[in-house]
Amino acid sequence: MAWEVFSIIGTIAFAISGAIIAMEEEYDLFGVYILGIVTAFGGGAIRNLLIGLPVTTLWGQDMMFQIAIAAITLFFLFPHRLIQHWHRWGSFTDAIGLSAFAIQGALYAVKLDMPLSAVIVAAVLTGSGGGIVRDVLAGRKPLVLRDEIYGVWAAIAGLMIGLELLSGDIFLYVLFAVITALRILSYTRKWRLPLRKLNRA
Repeated sequence: MAWEVFSIIGTIAFAISGAIIAMEEEYDLFGVYILGIVTAFGGGAIRNLLIGLPVTTLWGQDMMFQIAIAAITLFFLFPHRLIQHWHRWGSFTDAIGLSAFAIQGALYAVKLDMPLSAVIVAAVLTGSGGGIVRDVLAGRKPLVLRDEIYGVWAAIAGLMIGLELLSGDIFLYVLFAVITALRILSYTRKWRLPLRKLNRA
């Protein structure tokens, strides 16, 4: 049950996140759909490549594609006054998508009896992969590569699930809430990872 719930939550959140970036960059309607779809499914495609599953596995997710298209359409049609604070919307939906897909990716790796390291990698790639592709297509520096704390939260989710210290849907929902809250706190409080610059000669 939790798997389906996180898949739906992550798909909706990242589809909207991609649509927001596309609208900010003044993409047309087709561009909004493309960026929304890529954001929603890019992380899963990258994860599947690295753990040895065919990318074509994605095409079996007809319902998820329909959900993503519906979410993008509804958001595109929202009255402007409801989405004028797009930055808050984008950051919030991105945090939800990161958390939901990180947990979903980790669960997927555990289901395939992958080692702990693979579970963590699957969590990070599924949680942040779609955002990386989105940012690259939008001509931006990916969030996960900045000093801003982003992928670390996905890695923590993967670690918690991979260690299997706790189990059950309740634990997963609590973990989802905690990771989402930490991601929101990290950008509202401007938490940063150490950064070292090299001076150019």
